[in-house]
Amino acid sequence: MPCPGPSPEHHVLPLLHDRTFDPRYGEAVKLSPLVARLTAPNASPFTFHGTNTYLVGDRELAVIDPGPDDNAHVRAILDAAAGRPISHIVVTHTHRDHSPAARALKALTGAPIIGSGPHRPARPLNVGEVNPLDAGGDTEHVPDRELKDGEVLEGDGWSLETIETPGHTANHLAFACKEDGTLFSGDHVMAWSTSIVAPPDGAMADYMASLDRLMARAEEVYYPGHGGPVRDAPAYVAALKEHRLAREAAVLARIEAGDELIPQMVKVIYRDIDRSLHGPAALSVLAHVEDLVARGRVIADGVPSLTTHYTPA
Repeated sequence: MPCPGPSPEHHVLPLLHDRTFDPRYGEAVKLSPLVARLTAPNASPFTFHGTNTYLVGDRELAVIDPGPDDNAHVRAILDAAAGRPISHIVVTHTHRDHSPAARALKALTGAPIIGSGPHRPARPLNVGEVNPLDAGGDTEHVPDRELKDGEVLEGDGWSLETIETPGHTANHLAFACKEDGTLFSGDHVMAWSTSIVAPPDGAMADYMASLDRLMARAEEVYYPGHGGPVRDAPAYVAALKEHRLAREAAVLARIEAGDELIPQMVKVIYRDIDRSLHGPAALSVLAHVEDLVARGRVIADGVPSLTTHYTPA
């Protein structure tokens, strides 16, 4: 799920998105000797051309993020397997565009669902708070095996190292394939757009810490949940971190300028984007404000929310 683009009022180190992508629906696109990609036909402003499903392996396959509840896409996965056994169904996180098809694929193949744990918010809901992203969570997801940080999943000719990357969701995982030298980044890092971090599903402090974890790794190519590969990944992640820090600075500047309410901040910081995206933008600002309050940089007149008043510390 993307985050609306940067405001021109603050300098941001170059974060160059790559939106060139041919989804080739129904076709398995070979990315390397070990990896093929299928894109589900669920295009939207938040999914770009659709959700990417990855087949990892040559003889025995792992399927990463089987996608939305779409029988045609499940059939396309089986067709792409071309009779090769699917031994593992791996899930990066539990949004409805990534995990629901895992259950249908398990019923057809007998392969276990592995990876991300059940859907959960990054924090408990505050009194009277409604989760605006509830409809996007796959609350029916129950894995056969929940992977923890550092665990390695092994198959015939491939292995996947689990990397906990909370932020976009509390249960988000990335997976590094040692044999291919690449990393499956889910919705944490994407080439086509920044990812939305929206409380209570996500948390900005967690997201930033997860970026630092990935920056310390050696993989140069990431395969994301939407759009094409992330190239020169360490430099891209560094630019992504600078972008988030610039957005934080923009939020803090608006509060210091006297904007006490998040809608006031959004009108200025996101003035150049379509107003239909101001709702998601407000949630992104809330994520920054929650982090700023927790760090003592901003004072809230109550529990941080979209309607709370904020002043500089």
